Amino acid sequence: MEAPIVSSYIVMAGALAVLLNSAAVVVYVERRVAAFIQNRVGPNRVGPFGLFQPLADVIKLIFKEDVTPIYGNRTLHTLAPMFPVITALITVAVIPFGDGLFITNINVGVLFILAVTSLGVYGVTMAGWASNSKYSLLGGLRAAAQMLSYELPLGMAIASVVLFAASLSMVDIVNSQLYWWHVFVNPIGAIIFIIAAFAEANRTPFDLVEAEQELVGGFHTEYSSMKFGMFFLAEYMHVVIGSMLITTFFFGGYHLPFAGYYAHLLPEAGTWLKAMLDIAVFLGKTGFFVFLFIWVRWTIPRFKYTQLMSLGWSKLLPLSILNFAVIAFILMLIHG
Repeated sequence: MEAPIVSSYIVMAGALAVLLNSAAVVVYVERRVAAFIQNRVGPNRVGPFGLFQPLADVIKLIFKEDVTPIYGNRTLHTLAPMFPVITALITVAVIPFGDGLFITNINVGVLFILAVTSLGVYGVTMAGWASNSKYSLLGGLRAAAQMLSYELPLGMAIASVVLFAASLSMVDIVNSQLYWWHVFVNPIGAIIFIIAAFAEANRTPFDLVEAEQELVGGFHTEYSSMKFGMFFLAEYMHVVIGSMLITTFFFGGYHLPFAGYYAHLLPEAGTWLKAMLDIAVFLGKTGFFVFLFIWVRWTIPRFKYTQLMSLGWSKLLPLSILNFAVIAFILMLIHG
């Protein structure tokens, strides 16, 4: 394992800065992309090209009245928005952004990812129950059911990646893709993971937990001011984290395509030039998948709840198990 070329504290500060500011950037990009898809203008009043619109939204949320339901649980109602934000911030701890650029490299990084990402649903469920509203409660229950349905195929897709890498370390998984990205040797796993990542982030067409047609606003119906702002922040942070994980598990992380074949032409490992190249490649791939999240939202209509459950349990889960078994069998034949 390469020694970090910079302090893990500097990497942590940079990662947190990117995540905490990602919501403002992605919201602006989403509004622009949505406007383009729908043949309209989008934000163009606040600042040049509407660039200050996210700042205006934050100021509006700060000055809005913070309302708590009279018959709700005030303590849990206040704590609930913190869970999704905290889990998103913790997840980034084991993601490698470049050669030696990571906060920590634990040998069970994959298990850490699975454990932490599954905690975010507690905040949503807690918000639904603490609001003492039927719409919020149904949204929270839907979130719990959706998480259970899609955690399993997501976990099996990651397990198929672990078979190729022969390690639970995120750094080892990225390094195992130096010559061939996992998406080329495990395309079914990649598709399953991407679909499950959409569901885990509660993004269209899987945003049944906040479907306004039947649940008004879902789990955050009774939220306002910065409490709602924290849920809003968490949603876009999970989009960015999901894009980072797709990049890390299946698209080579910070490696260029087939980089092992021309590694001698790239900057020397451990130098600042190599670090900047790695970060640029990683953020470029992440940005593409963030765009994919936005593109899908404004292209594909929302599923019915029965379709959501059927897709997870009847199609993705059996397919992910079969994919895992086939890969394990092939690798066993190859390596004896």
